[in-house]
Amino acid sequence: MNIVVCVKQVPDTAAKLQVVDSHVTWGDSPLIVNPWDEYAYEEALLLKEKHGGRAVAITMGPESAIEALKTCLAVGCDEAYLITDPVLKGSDAPATALTLAKAIQKLGEVDLVLLGKQAIDGDTGLTPAMLGRHLGWTVLTQVIKIQDLDPAARTIRVERLLEEGRQVCTARLPAVVSVIKGINEPRYPSFMGIRKASKATIPTWGVNDLGVDPGRVGAAGAFVAWPEIYMMPVKETKVEWIEGSTPQEIAAKLADKLIAEKVI
Repeated sequence: MNIVVCVKQVPDTAAKLQVVDSHVTWGDSPLIVNPWDEYAYEEALLLKEKHGGRAVAITMGPESAIEALKTCLAVGCDEAYLITDPVLKGSDAPATALTLAKAIQKLGEVDLVLLGKQAIDGDTGLTPAMLGRHLGWTVLTQVIKIQDLDPAARTIRVERLLEEGRQVCTARLPAVVSVIKGINEPRYPSFMGIRKASKATIPTWGVNDLGVDPGRVGAAGAFVAWPEIYMMPVKETKVEWIEGSTPQEIAAKLADKLIAEKVI
């Protein structure tokens, strides 16, 4: 089994974001692996341990994103590749999916691609489906369990968590699978894994290495533009205690205030 995990480096979930001159900044807050992608690399490692093969991590971003790949290596991924190029700045989900697809094709024979369901910064959740479209592979989203994977028969059976319940799907490999919380419990990197990852040499690819048309990525190829970004205005609130001799009296006063504020 040759498995590719697509990860993204994002601000820490506790980071306090600010907008300066229409640019989002998180100050000195640390950058981490997108939490949803942790479930993806854990599932890749579990499948590798069960069926054999290799797990390869790739990410697209600035040179600092190499730290996210080192995390993947520290937990057990076999290889990692960084896609970085100045022309990629400003890429939206379609451009990201195109670039990742070109990288996966460059890797050669791949049986399965795993991603988290979305990134916590953009929150679009569009990349997995678009990636599958570029590759021409089956896309399985919202996966909470991989019931069975048969490398010989080239099939995969998964459970998808939907609003109305769980859906069981069977598909042919290769496939693109986006996973959600609950599929597993991501492991922590070991001390030896951290040491090994710190010494690893991670190859970097640019758009020329992947054969990506610069006009289709970055700000030049983005379908979505952000002409202005601003913080939401601070809303002042106050707390008022409603008192009464009985619950009925308190409820009546509350209802009157809600009506007066046109809440109901």
